[in-house]
Amino acid sequence: MIVTRSWLNEWIDLDGISTDDLCKTFNSIGLEVDSLESYSVPKKIIFGRVLECEKHPDADKLNVCKVDIGTSVRQIVCGASNVRVGLDVVVATIGAVMPSGLTIKPVKLRGIDSEGMICSAGEIGLPDCQDGILELDSSIGKYNLGQEVCESKIFSDDIIEIELTANRGDCLSIRGVARDLSAAYDRPIKEHKANDSDNKKGIGRLLSLSHEKDLDVSLSYKVIDLKNLSLPLIVKLRLAQIDESRDTDINSLLLYATHTSGVILRAYNYGFFCRENDTMAKVELNEDEKGFASIVSTEKASIVGVIQEDVSKVTYDEGMILLEASYIPPDIISKQMSLAKVDSCPSFYRTSRGSEPALDTGLSYCLDILENSSDSSVFSGNIELGNSYKDIIISLTKKEIDDIVGADINKVKISKILKNLGFNTDKSSADNFVIGVPQYRHDIVNKQDIVEEIVRLVGIDNIPSKAFTFTEENKLQDDYFKYKKRTIFRHRAAASGFFESIHFVFDEKKVLESFGFETTADELALLNPIVNTLDTLRSTLMTGLLKAASNNVKSGYSQVKLFEIGSVFNSRRDESLKMSILFSGNKEAESLLNSGKPAKIDFGLFAQKVSDIIGEFELKEYKTTHKLSHTYQSAEVIVNNEKIGELFRVHPDVEKSYDLEATYLCELDFDKIPYALKTAKKSSKYQASNRDLSIIMPRDMSFDKLRTVINANATSELINFYPVDRYSDESLGDNVSLSIRFILQSDDKTLEEEDITSSMDTILDALKSELGIGLRD
Repeated sequence: MIVTRSWLNEWIDLDGISTDDLCKTFNSIGLEVDSLESYSVPKKIIFGRVLECEKHPDADKLNVCKVDIGTSVRQIVCGASNVRVGLDVVVATIGAVMPSGLTIKPVKLRGIDSEGMICSAGEIGLPDCQDGILELDSSIGKYNLGQEVCESKIFSDDIIEIELTANRGDCLSIRGVARDLSAAYDRPIKEHKANDSDNKKGIGRLLSLSHEKDLDVSLSYKVIDLKNLSLPLIVKLRLAQIDESRDTDINSLLLYATHTSGVILRAYNYGFFCRENDTMAKVELNEDEKGFASIVSTEKASIVGVIQEDVSKVTYDEGMILLEASYIPPDIISKQMSLAKVDSCPSFYRTSRGSEPALDTGLSYCLDILENSSDSSVFSGNIELGNSYKDIIISLTKKEIDDIVGADINKVKISKILKNLGFNTDKSSADNFVIGVPQYRHDIVNKQDIVEEIVRLVGIDNIPSKAFTFTEENKLQDDYFKYKKRTIFRHRAAASGFFESIHFVFDEKKVLESFGFETTADELALLNPIVNTLDTLRSTLMTGLLKAASNNVKSGYSQVKLFEIGSVFNSRRDESLKMSILFSGNKEAESLLNSGKPAKIDFGLFAQKVSDIIGEFELKEYKTTHKLSHTYQSAEVIVNNEKIGELFRVHPDVEKSYDLEATYLCELDFDKIPYALKTAKKSSKYQASNRDLSIIMPRDMSFDKLRTVINANATSELINFYPVDRYSDESLGDNVSLSIRFILQSDDKTLEEEDITSSMDTILDALKSELGIGLRD
């Protein structure tokens, strides 16, 4: 996007702001300056007026002119074909140094004295904007004869090329860029006022517009009787500065008005829309075969926002024309173009990125120049078609803005920025902004976009910096942790010498029922089991481990250690995860130490092996609901006062049926096995003390009763206790002697004998009073 300082100044007051500051502001608000070029007409080049113009007596292509330069009248020989009496021109006086390096001196041309040079645009360092010499007019502003041209802001201007991001179609116009500067400098936009007098002829009898359905298009039409249009010099000069041109004056004027206002403008041949024997133009808006909104008469005139057909273009200088302003949402036209490629003209670039939807602004600006530069007649009124734009409302609080920005921004400043950018904040309250997004800001869709607008206008350099903090979101989900837990316990079991066994999730229904396990309900039974021995979903892992152990023993193994983690199902097919552990046969391998006759696995050793895998747990006397377990060697596994499974010796009859020696099984609810990060606990630096007590207790009394009483009466120094020996003989009768080791430690000191004795006496007194038991004599 190319702008000039003088062009911007027509829409916003830039007094007191240097071009360097202007460029810095552009960069700070996200409109990156790509290039800057300054035009400065040399000194001694002034405004003049041709008073007389006669042919040179000795040269057909030269004219001898009398030129008023304010302080005097000079004779200048000029070869331009467009020089004439009454023309205001640019004159290089004696001593002027031209941009080419030429110094103007008095000369004789074919014997005629010449004191200066009447200049073209290129000769004074400006882009060539017309053939021959410059023809000055009122469009460049007021000037005095003899005044130096460099004093005019039009001729000493700065051209700034801005690099826009794809979402900033609202800044593809002088007015759009000025709007951003209005927010940056808190200066008002100079809005153009429409001038449509009541004494003009009405448009109603000249034009009609019809459409078949809502195509999300906005259109506005004016009818003009074009006559004697002469493009103002400022239009020619600025189009040359942005390196744009059109084949006719009317199209050049429309291009200038579009670049200024952002509104897409087109001129149509009025007669193209007049049917045979009809003086009224009839415009139809239809959807063409490729889905584009098209303007048609008896044939297609244009695709809105994309291209105009040659047959409907204005190719004449005088006559009736139809002027169109259009808007179509950029997302709609871009999507349609991606689906059906068609030829396009330069205006499609603006349309696809977002043109200006305020059609009246572009029309009135264009018509104002047209009426001042021609003898044309503009018929009053408009024929319009508007699309149903639904306002986008975004609500956010002052706190939300501050939290996103990371700084406290003044509420009044925020309001001014949004208002100057064209956002509607009328419904906002004290701490809550209710913001209506203007149609030309199609890129604003959420709170973050609003905050981004505030930040770029405040200036990132004006926001206090803060220390960067980085908090990474934990991307690990539950599935990962379940997998990790399963992997860890598999590795623990393998490290304890157990081999993993994997089975189908199916089992034999008859076997499960014979051992007292539930099976899948009949209405949910497998319809086509792979074999008859796998005709139901398994409800336990233990039968599979027993079969695997039996096969290992038959293969000659005297010690079998297996485990499995897998899914089991209840009668309703509800799935749960279990872990089963099996130890069968010898407790250790044959060796010299055991004389080649190792003992068989026992309850205590198996419990220790399970503890090596899952960690600490307690055992309580328990009777299983199935028939696999030994009547007198079964217990439930307790962790944190919750049952998580069962541990038992396999019933001798079951061992015999599978050809197994002493075999122990444990099945656990895998989800209940503790698995969490290890936490460090405070440890005393003082020495721990042990004290063993032998308690005489009834043979049928469980250790759980003792543990309950001891825990309830333990002093703070008691950190652990556990049984170490059980003794019975005839002298004890129905009683047994249970030796319990107590470990005591203090965080504050090394315990003395008195401290230990006091703690033990407290426990003994509680055992005596609550259970009626005491020390062995």
